[in-house]
Amino acid sequence: MLDKSKIGHQFDPFNIEVEKGRLRMFANAIGETNPIYSDESAAIAAGYRTLPAPPTFPFTIELDGPELLPVLRLLDMDIARLLHGSQEFEYFDTIYAGDTITVLVTLVDLFDKKAGALEFLVLESIFTNQTGNVVAKAINTLVYQNS
Repeated sequence: MLDKSKIGHQFDPFNIEVEKGRLRMFANAIGETNPIYSDESAAIAAGYRTLPAPPTFPFTIELDGPELLPVLRLLDMDIARLLHGSQEFEYFDTIYAGDTITVLVTLVDLFDKKAGALEFLVLESIFTNQTGNVVAKAINTLVYQNS
């Protein structure tokens, strides 16, 4: 069983600079064809200050952290037994090319099902821009298989 005393643990925050090329590549990868995500003049004409980040982009920001899934080390988990359960996003403001985003990840819950055969980890990520505005929140649920 995973150590429930770790609920509430905050991982070290980290900063990521959002680059135009990365936004364009992400938009292409998810099949987003709206030109506001790839053409800066189209974004400005639509009322944005520069290229905005496409939906779900905050997930990729987390992948650039100093350690991939630091919860593995915290809870001494085997990555081979870990599955992605779900991902939810809540947006409060736009993430733009040129922004510096600070990411703060907290382990907010641990619970089990099937008599402990499956354990669920709930991680909350808060994304704050360089002006101190929270721009997004993500809830990531991971499933750990014990059997």
